[in-house]
Amino acid sequence: MDLWIIVFLVGLALLGAPLFAIFGAAAMLLFADMPNTPITGATNDVFSEKFANSPLLVTIPLFTFAGYLMAESGTPQRLVKMSRAWLGWLPGGLAIVCLMASAFFTTFTGGSGITIVAIGGLLYPALIADRYPERFSLGLVTSGGSLGLLFPPSLPIIIYGVVAGVQIEYLFMAGILPGVLTLIAIGIYAFYMGVSRKMVRTPFVMKDAMTALWETKWEVFLPVALLGGLMTGTLRIHEAAAFTALYVLVIEVWVYKDVSFRGDLPRIIRESMTLVGAILIILATAVGFTSFLIQARVPFLILDAMGAFIDSKLAFLLLLNVFLIVVGMLMDIFSAIVVVVPLIVPIATRFGVDPVHLGIVFLLNLEIGYMTPPVGLNLFISSFRFEKPVTALYKAVLPFILLLLIALGFTTYGESLSLWLPHRMGYVPSASMHAPGDPAEPVAPADGGGGLDSLDDLDGDAPLNLDDLDGDAPLNLDDLEGDEPLNLDDLEGDLEGGDEPLDLDSLEDELGEEGAVPGSAPAPADDTGSAP
Repeated sequence: MDLWIIVFLVGLALLGAPLFAIFGAAAMLLFADMPNTPITGATNDVFSEKFANSPLLVTIPLFTFAGYLMAESGTPQRLVKMSRAWLGWLPGGLAIVCLMASAFFTTFTGGSGITIVAIGGLLYPALIADRYPERFSLGLVTSGGSLGLLFPPSLPIIIYGVVAGVQIEYLFMAGILPGVLTLIAIGIYAFYMGVSRKMVRTPFVMKDAMTALWETKWEVFLPVALLGGLMTGTLRIHEAAAFTALYVLVIEVWVYKDVSFRGDLPRIIRESMTLVGAILIILATAVGFTSFLIQARVPFLILDAMGAFIDSKLAFLLLLNVFLIVVGMLMDIFSAIVVVVPLIVPIATRFGVDPVHLGIVFLLNLEIGYMTPPVGLNLFISSFRFEKPVTALYKAVLPFILLLLIALGFTTYGESLSLWLPHRMGYVPSASMHAPGDPAEPVAPADGGGGLDSLDDLDGDAPLNLDDLDGDAPLNLDDLEGDEPLNLDDLEGDLEGGDEPLDLDSLEDELGEEGAVPGSAPAPADDTGSAP
């Protein structure tokens, strides 16, 4: 890369250019700098199945619209009322209510800032009124803003799946147990605070609890229906997105009537699609930039450089956690995904890290980075919302960061925690994952076979392109292939001649008299030491 390109891009960033402009400029300039490559090479992958033709792309606007609808409705108030009626009797019950409501709300909105403003704005005064310490209350509402990112249908999970090329249904299932672990970790702290401080509890009254649950039944049913549909295969991911958007529209506009069809709905659509447009344009330009990185083998150059001081999966994961927490402090979650994921996925795969597991580790690190001093995004949002100095938030979040780091350790180094549910759904990790230095073992033919018999196994229902089998040896299969893909049955038919049909076995016999088929294994010797 020429020095002037780097200077130009850094200058754009310093001048405040939007992220998509930097990505787009970088992609075009870098492709133009490659020999025999036009500047339009940056757009090749944008219009491929990696982006424009991806069936997952439609899920982004649908889930975003549903999240905005819920944020503009009375859902936050109903969730808080229902949670308090059912959980308020526990020691630290109101703090646990804050955790559960925040996680549920962030799951559908996909943004920690909205949760801090909506749920935190409701519960922070209530926490102070119930004599919870101010520092604990600030830390709780600040950390609660990002706790729902691991639960379906979290928008960051979808973005990660699109960028990393991972099936989103498996990612949704992978995030459930680690997400529950983060809630348990902070819930224990809230329980301890309630016992030690003898906080006020809300008496449990079955009639009030059932009334609150009945009022919130439509919101409570939504995640149950989504998880059930995805786990049973009734709903695919794009169908689940359409179901969620339509369901939320109906209950908020015509059932609860929190959102007016003519007054509020057009504004909500406009605001939600503005966010979707920003996400899509960043993704589109990032795809072009990523295409250059792959062609230039940048991830593998990084891997080679890392090989000098990292020689194990454990060391790689440790370094990855530190790196991603720093990324979470400095970048918003969507930018972090499109910038960092294309770089780390190939490297992580070489170290034997499953891409589904990597996605959960990635997002959990960003959750922590969001509230890590000195520049975590949640710190500034809370400082603005609750009119507190940002330095006061530094001390408030430290216990919560420590608890989440413990959960991160269990999640990162206990891979089964995130992969148990995907395995139950039939997920099979990629067979290509291996640690650096482990050679890729060639697959030996069964029973020492070779020649054309070994090619029979490649003949399936779909046409087989024989170009892939063509080597440097004299036998050129191109001459046997027409304008359309040719399978081995067609090859056998074309070779028929003479008085009797010629099949693949006879072709192998004839070729064996003069030499082995290129790329085949040598014929085994018989008892006399001569080839048959």
